[in-house]
Amino acid sequence: MADKTQEAGGIHFPFPFPPYSIQKDFMAELYRVLEAGKIGIFESPTGTGKSLSLICGALSWLRDFERKKQQEEVQCLLEPAAGPLPEGQDLHPATSSSCRGSPTAPRPAGEPDWVTQFVQRKAERDLAERGKEEQTRRRKREERLQQTRHTAQLRHAARLRRQEEEETEALLRLSREMLAEEAGAEQLEPGEEELVLAEYTSDEERRAASGVDEDEDEEDLEEEHVTKIYYCSRTHSQLAQFVQEVRKSPFGREVRLVSLGSRQNLCVNEDVRSLGSVQLINDRCVEIQRRQHGGHRPWVWPRQCWGGGPRDLPEGPRWARRGTWEIKAIGPPAPTSPLQLVVLPYPMLLHEATRQAAGIRLQGQVVIIDEAHNLIDAITGIHSTEVSGSQLCQAHSQLLQYTERYRKRLKAKNLMYIKQILYLLEKFVAVLGGNIRRNPGTQSVSPTGTELKTINDFLFQSQVDNINLFKVQRYCEKSKVSRKLCGFTERYGAVLPPPPEQPRLAGLQHFLQSLQPGVSAGESGARGTGKALSGGVAHRLCDPHPFRFSLCTWLCSSARGKAALSTSGLDSPRRPLCVPSVLPAGSLSQSSLKFLLLNPAVHFAQVVKECRAVVIAGGTMRPVSDFREQLLACAGVEAERVVEFSCGHVIPPDNILPLVLCGGATEQQLEFTYQKRELPAMMDEAGHVLCNLCNVVPGGLVCFFPSYEYQRQVLAHWDKRGLLSRLAVRKQIFQEPKRASQVEQVLAAYAKCIKSCVQAGGPVTGALLLSVVGGKMSEGINFSDDLGRCVVMVGMPYPNIRAPELQEKMAYLDQRLPAAPGQVPPSKALVENLCMKAVNQSIGRAIRHQRDFASIVLLDQRYARAPVLAKLPAWIRDRVEVKATFGAAFAALRKFHREKVGPS
Repeated sequence: MADKTQEAGGIHFPFPFPPYSIQKDFMAELYRVLEAGKIGIFESPTGTGKSLSLICGALSWLRDFERKKQQEEVQCLLEPAAGPLPEGQDLHPATSSSCRGSPTAPRPAGEPDWVTQFVQRKAERDLAERGKEEQTRRRKREERLQQTRHTAQLRHAARLRRQEEEETEALLRLSREMLAEEAGAEQLEPGEEELVLAEYTSDEERRAASGVDEDEDEEDLEEEHVTKIYYCSRTHSQLAQFVQEVRKSPFGREVRLVSLGSRQNLCVNEDVRSLGSVQLINDRCVEIQRRQHGGHRPWVWPRQCWGGGPRDLPEGPRWARRGTWEIKAIGPPAPTSPLQLVVLPYPMLLHEATRQAAGIRLQGQVVIIDEAHNLIDAITGIHSTEVSGSQLCQAHSQLLQYTERYRKRLKAKNLMYIKQILYLLEKFVAVLGGNIRRNPGTQSVSPTGTELKTINDFLFQSQVDNINLFKVQRYCEKSKVSRKLCGFTERYGAVLPPPPEQPRLAGLQHFLQSLQPGVSAGESGARGTGKALSGGVAHRLCDPHPFRFSLCTWLCSSARGKAALSTSGLDSPRRPLCVPSVLPAGSLSQSSLKFLLLNPAVHFAQVVKECRAVVIAGGTMRPVSDFREQLLACAGVEAERVVEFSCGHVIPPDNILPLVLCGGATEQQLEFTYQKRELPAMMDEAGHVLCNLCNVVPGGLVCFFPSYEYQRQVLAHWDKRGLLSRLAVRKQIFQEPKRASQVEQVLAAYAKCIKSCVQAGGPVTGALLLSVVGGKMSEGINFSDDLGRCVVMVGMPYPNIRAPELQEKMAYLDQRLPAAPGQVPPSKALVENLCMKAVNQSIGRAIRHQRDFASIVLLDQRYARAPVLAKLPAWIRDRVEVKATFGAAFAALRKFHREKVGPS
């Protein structure tokens, strides 16, 4: 299909086909937001071409932005230099401040011509100088990018020479120490030397010895700062779809794009990918790179991955050299050309440490966050963490084994930090009410529920306030103790057979064996080659410090002055930024420690502060008050900088029928509140309504319940009353699976059933899928055409306000964002917004393209309230019909589906 150039708002947008009018409006508004450097909240329903609108609108702006810069540079170079002022004439002091103005700026009336001429020539000279400087910088950048690899090789060679000298000195010192020791030291097995921690030198000691920062010589390898567009989404599959859309767009052949992702998702070496564990994949990838290139070119994919010569990456070697990220690039093969579009997942952009490790600098850049309806939850999840009592105990036991095995070979500083880690793990288990030396599965703890504490209270209660957690964290990062422990666990399994000269390990081995039911001591000894644990389990257990990492993260956040540490407990008017959550659940192995982020704006503030413009886009962004208040306002964004854009759907108005049903088939008022929804009469009404809907709705019908527990109760009640049998007469019943691995299987069976029923005819007209709001079917699943001719919402999915974590966040918002007189308190608005976001996501599963049609039935009279209707998407809200009785609603539904299905 030939590319077409469309004009919207006086701007030309290349487009692969004639766009919808809403796409023109979307691109024009997006262009204005990027040009003005604002924060845009864009809502475009699924099926309206949102991705293509983002691509063409954003890349059109970037094209014009780069073109303007080039024109300014050329114009400055072509203009003749201004000559000197006539002799004896000088600039009047009163006009000196105006020299920085534009040469075309109007001058006060009566000002001498020579003054105006001087000011104009001065401005022209300044503009020409800036153009020449910019051209010089660009030429230097091109030359430097061409010499990057050569420079890196030279520096790496010099570093290797320094390392060899240091290693030689260390080996001589070690040999002298070994000769001084007694001959009773244990001999290591072949390959076991790699598991022993090297001598550790802290950053302070290293800088004091060398006087140079270790990363100083790498700064010159950073890319030149040029304007880019960073596009991020939630999953790698969504990123892959976006890249395919870019390829199909008019910009596909000219845009310089790079896609960032973990090695687990982008690795092309099948042998490496088959390892499964992220940690194992990363380690093996680095090992192959070093073995292939001698460590000289770590940003080149080895021959072993491609089956041929090494493949160089365009620009930005740090992105492949640091962290766990790799690159896939498209666009013209111009290694010296700067990138224009960077595609990456949420965590890489929203997590500051990951951004820094990847060398991403957001200053003056454009960020587009797609599928952003759960952006607040995503930031909270990225910066929150949980560790169970069982994981703490097993990490402690494995690290203790490692220490006992290599005690005579570990330096004093390594032993000091390992003891601190063991002490932290022991105290964390003690906070849960357990004992680190006993089996966590057999230890009972008091089921007191969730207990929230401030950071200071947690540190004092766990008795770890005297340990510098930042130094311990830095040690874990630099020494790679986690990788050593992981390799140790893989080599010897969960239970290490004690060597003859160390009988004190017998008691430890007995304890470890008790943690592994079904594994005898003989079996564990036979598995000494490292196959006692699978790679995934070993990796999950061998990292002993995720909880401490989060604690350090929160302490760093607190140090930035964001309402951080409260020394007066939870009754203090100053709410903590985040709280550790103690969750005992009967046994120590099921208990957990969790850090909860209460203010996600802390981590989003730097993004909006540094970027030129930020676009938050999604198919369903209502209600947007959460983004404005909880995210942007708390991040310090002025209200004038925020722009909202919401467009309707491309479907005709008569292709959708949204109904609010206030009464049931027996004239019972429908109100599925927490107090009434478990009443037999209310569950009967829901079943009767659903039976009638199955009689008139063709194809597939998707029904959402507020929770898994309520769905279980309703189905049990319907089974007793015979309602499930009545439903099965017209629709084959499917239920959302509990396991994520079974989702595809259920969806395939659901689609196959509908297709066969529609083609064959008969009494069974399709299928009924019973799902849960916020579950596996409520987001990311497309029920287009016959798969979703009707969506039913049973009640309103309000969150459990008794949950301690939600209560803490509500209290935090009420304190941070006090409501004005007559306004809804932030805590109440939070609960309502959480409910309506879940509703909007669920009902958005239907109507996926322009010719699709479906009905939406909201079973609860509370949906008829004006504040609730206002939080529905505009394309649904404007067409909602409120039906007080079931008869009127049933007649409208029957007419709607007969008219749509009749012609076929």
